[in-house]
Amino acid sequence: MIKIKYFLQTTLFGGLLVIMPLIVSLLLIKWVFNFLLDAIEPITFIIIRTAKLNYLFSASISVVILLAISFAIGLFVKTKLGIFSHKYFEDNFLKRIPFYKIIKETIIQLFGTKKSLFRGVALVDLFGSGNLVTAFITDIHENGMYTVFVPSGPAPTAGFVYHIKAEYLTKIDYPLDQSMRTIISLGVGSNAILKKYSELKKTNI
Repeated sequence: MIKIKYFLQTTLFGGLLVIMPLIVSLLLIKWVFNFLLDAIEPITFIIIRTAKLNYLFSASISVVILLAISFAIGLFVKTKLGIFSHKYFEDNFLKRIPFYKIIKETIIQLFGTKKSLFRGVALVDLFGSGNLVTAFITDIHENGMYTVFVPSGPAPTAGFVYHIKAEYLTKIDYPLDQSMRTIISLGVGSNAILKKYSELKKTNI
């Protein structure tokens, strides 16, 4: 009976190891796909009305058009005229839009070539209960407090910002990309982070 139970548990776990990464990947693809469809919807409907094409084909054309426009703009802003035009338009129009500067800086830090938005990985005891959450340090304050971002899985771009006292935060020497991977995989692979945490606690005793 014990052997049968063990066999069923290990088989189920093995199956989950195969299925879960696929499910998480599909969820991420679905989220990106829906976001993209919403973004190109105006262009898609114009193509449907003018060219009388079906929705799927029109959406595909919209994506190609959007990518072509992005590529053309990218080429243009590399030229002297493009740099001047972009700076003039941004200084006189775009920067007057509420939250434009904050959104731009965040996007550049997340996807651009600038230094990472995050200053490190930490395990945080949010409510002093002993239960820890994986967080990314975004700011360190003069009064000794930290500002952290706690992402939600499997979409790490969503989450919450907390301002934490130093005694409730343990900074972990662990790569940002691997930490982010544990968020996307719904916690799978967190053993290395917790091992680092245990080692730090033993050192500080």
